[in-house]
Amino acid sequence: MANLTKAGSFTLGNLTVKRLGYGAMQLAGPGVFGPPKDRAEAVAVLREAVESGVDHIDTSDFYGPHITNQIIREALHPYADNLVIVTKIGALRGDDGSWNPAFSKEALTRAVHDNLKNLGLDALDVVNLRAMFDVHGPAEGDLEEPLTVLAELQQQGLVRHIGLSNVTSKQVADGRKIAEIVCVQNMYNLAHRADDALIDQLAGEGTAYVPFFPLGGFSPLQPSTLSDVAARLNLTAMQVALAWLLKRSPNILLIPGTSSRAHLRQNLAVAEIDLPVDVMAELDGVGAAE
Repeated sequence: MANLTKAGSFTLGNLTVKRLGYGAMQLAGPGVFGPPKDRAEAVAVLREAVESGVDHIDTSDFYGPHITNQIIREALHPYADNLVIVTKIGALRGDDGSWNPAFSKEALTRAVHDNLKNLGLDALDVVNLRAMFDVHGPAEGDLEEPLTVLAELQQQGLVRHIGLSNVTSKQVADGRKIAEIVCVQNMYNLAHRADDALIDQLAGEGTAYVPFFPLGGFSPLQPSTLSDVAARLNLTAMQVALAWLLKRSPNILLIPGTSSRAHLRQNLAVAEIDLPVDVMAELDGVGAAE
């Protein structure tokens, strides 16, 4: 069993978590919509993750929708005292599986209450507000109204900490005028490096950065350099990509997801991989070449 403490830990507000966590998105059906093909395996994956030392699970009630959170509750409730569950709001799923903005006060309030109900919680550890000005990536837009709603829900005791997702550095700075921002969750991986400067800035401020699609998401990472390095180190390409992220900056928290226990074990083994300096330099060149 992997020793997750080797990867170190970082803070989310007043919470401390191991840097290698678990993302629950893949527990839903194809396209993150509908039920999984094997619910029993989904439950088993979650239980093994926590038994292996994972203390940070990333989810959302719009995965499924509702299904992923219900599976988490079935698998893990009552939750271990040290387990931090991070969710996100700001979107609704259409009947066709589409991802649609849901920024009204009513929609955001309902989303928080739905997360609480489906997870079986009285308060949410961390809630990320996901900007939906562009579904495919960060785009400028005013988050003052929805973030103010979330801050009010925090004041009511329903939310402990607030984060932002799919945002620009300006939106992070503006958001901090309204609430303490404990984490930023954006797309970032070996080949997609637009947030390099933001990561370094957040690291200096002691704020966590959580890359989603750390393995490329719907367009898996396929640079030849990654494959070559993996072959030399006798690792999978995905293990190398995750290990690079862990070493990239100490404030990066990883949330690789899977619906398979075998794949989970491969992901968790990354905690014990320490890429040499020359390999890091070789991999750094991948993003520059993309």
